[in-house]
Amino acid sequence: MQIIKHKNIFLAVSTAIVVIAALGVILLGFKPGIDFTGGTLWQVELVEKEVSRQELSNWLQGELAFEQVSITQPSSGGYQIRTTELTETEHQEALEQLTTEFGPVTELRFESLGSAIGKELRDKALWAFLINLLAISAYIAYAFRKVSFPISSWKYAAVTLITLFHDAIIPMGLFAFLGYFAGIEIDTNFIVAMLVVVGFSVHDTIVVFDRIREKLRLSNVSKKGFANLVNESVNETIARSVNTSITLIVVLVALYMIGASTLSYFVLAILVGTLAGTYSSIFVASPLLVVWHDRAKK
Repeated sequence: MQIIKHKNIFLAVSTAIVVIAALGVILLGFKPGIDFTGGTLWQVELVEKEVSRQELSNWLQGELAFEQVSITQPSSGGYQIRTTELTETEHQEALEQLTTEFGPVTELRFESLGSAIGKELRDKALWAFLINLLAISAYIAYAFRKVSFPISSWKYAAVTLITLFHDAIIPMGLFAFLGYFAGIEIDTNFIVAMLVVVGFSVHDTIVVFDRIREKLRLSNVSKKGFANLVNESVNETIARSVNTSITLIVVLVALYMIGASTLSYFVLAILVGTLAGTYSSIFVASPLLVVWHDRAKK
């Protein structure tokens, strides 16, 4: 397969998707969950009586004096109520009055978090993600220090960092759009999903880079050509990368289809990131090395 020969097409596709995703993150932003903002997330299902979201919102603000009430109806069922932080006493009183007014109530979820803790979690999650990216890049630069010809070891690290950004920004962009159009929130599970995506993606990328390293040691680069050597390396590892990814994708699809509804968006983030990572390890990382090498020669 002539992957390097058609590298401009593959890189153009990736660039277009990354630009759209980045614009979504920059212009739309995320809809943060209570993990990051603080407050209460309460999901209930009215067993005998159905009311509109507006009617329920008016009742909560009028009868229970809830502040800043926002209500959605998630696919998992019932009403998802987001409001300011409630104590356990306030929670039990509200549940009792809700039952009195609307009949039997099934409580599906209740989470309450202070704003200070939410800010701390947000900051730590961001630092964890950034430190993870930098640590991976530094390790790759060190691991490839003995193959600095014809391309410097730090360039392997830089290309890895670019591909990891590619793999993370695509699900981030998706969730920015989902947050804007469907009200989907991100929480600490989303950060965990991004770390899983980065970890899986770098595994595939290193498999390809390691094969390139082996060929650089055993082949005459000036005679064979760096682009041909990279293309051979990708073709020799593509089956392994795709097969490994497919086994994970099958599991993720099954979890998304029949798994717990509370984990559906967590699984979706990993699934989209895995697809992006599989593509980037084959069609982005190695072509970028060749492009960088060609420009350095000129």
